[in-house]
Amino acid sequence: MNALQPVGMAGHGATRGQRIALLAGVVLVFALMLNLFGSVLLPFVAAAGIAYFLDPPASRLTRLGMPRTVAAIVMVLALLTIVLLFALLLYPLILAQVGILFARVPEYTVAVRAFAAEQIAHLQARLGPDIVDEKLRDLVGGQAGSIVSFVAGALRGVIGGGFALFNVLTLVIVTPVVAFYLLRDWQGVISRIDGWLPRRYAGVFRAQAHEVDRILSAWLRGQLLCCFVLALYYAAALSAVGLDLGLIVGMTAGLLSFIPYVGSITGLVAAVGLAFAQFPTWTGVIEVGVVFVVGQLLEGYVIYPRFLGDRVELHAVWVIFALFAGGAAFGFVGVLLAVPVAAIIGVLCRFWLRRYLDSPLYLDMPAVETMDAPASLTLERPL
Repeated sequence: MNALQPVGMAGHGATRGQRIALLAGVVLVFALMLNLFGSVLLPFVAAAGIAYFLDPPASRLTRLGMPRTVAAIVMVLALLTIVLLFALLLYPLILAQVGILFARVPEYTVAVRAFAAEQIAHLQARLGPDIVDEKLRDLVGGQAGSIVSFVAGALRGVIGGGFALFNVLTLVIVTPVVAFYLLRDWQGVISRIDGWLPRRYAGVFRAQAHEVDRILSAWLRGQLLCCFVLALYYAAALSAVGLDLGLIVGMTAGLLSFIPYVGSITGLVAAVGLAFAQFPTWTGVIEVGVVFVVGQLLEGYVIYPRFLGDRVELHAVWVIFALFAGGAAFGFVGVLLAVPVAAIIGVLCRFWLRRYLDSPLYLDMPAVETMDAPASLTLERPL
């Protein structure tokens, strides 16, 4: 036995089957933990995201001479202060707009019923009373009013549920505490995980981890800035054109823009529907449409190129699929983990694609035959 060979390594090294089994076991344990503890993982996943987001500024403070513990306390308190100020400033405005909505629900109901009755009357004039009778007109008008009332009740439940979620003890207390401990020990955790990497492939793992970190940090920080700017724009612009719920609709459209196209489409449909019910003429509806057209131009040609650019290698379709798949599989925790997992899968797929393109499986040329081979493969169908 070689004197320099570690004890226990005298035999053969790890086989391919053992490496695949280890990787499959890690993935299986991760999925099992999500299934078993998904209901209690939300504050911990949120805390990990906060620690990941705050690690660069905390590291800068540490390099300036501040102890890591103090830097973690400063960053967490700064984030809590920003969130509390944001909530205190917007809470009265949102409550006022919700009050306006509930006060005008009967007015909106009457307007929608009148619009539905007018459209049915036009159909009756064109198609005749045999096809469109009076009972159908009454039915459509009543159902239209019921739809408006249902939407208003659903909005009340969503808003109430959202603020109730903010008041949940685990999110208010546990998340900042866990975020502080993770942020304080972040570098130590990364070093310990690095020490667990298999020595033979440690360099490969580090390279792929750096690539995931580059893509994920660019997407996360850029997307947060984009959502914030779009929320400010839509809320201010819709309020400026006089839409009653412009603040809520604009903020929702901006914050949902992290899902490509979902935020703008949802905001446009909601804003145009409210504009139809509120404004007596088409002018207000057109102004609302112009707000979203300008918003899409700003998003596509100014905001996203400025904050994201070409640093993010996550295609919009891949992000949409990941978010919906994560939500369907693991609920809200799956939505939070969707983009990081999508970034990891994307990096691994590109890594293995490069390995394949450099391998004999791709580069091997066909054997030279005695007969002349056709220049290209053609498939001819018999006549």
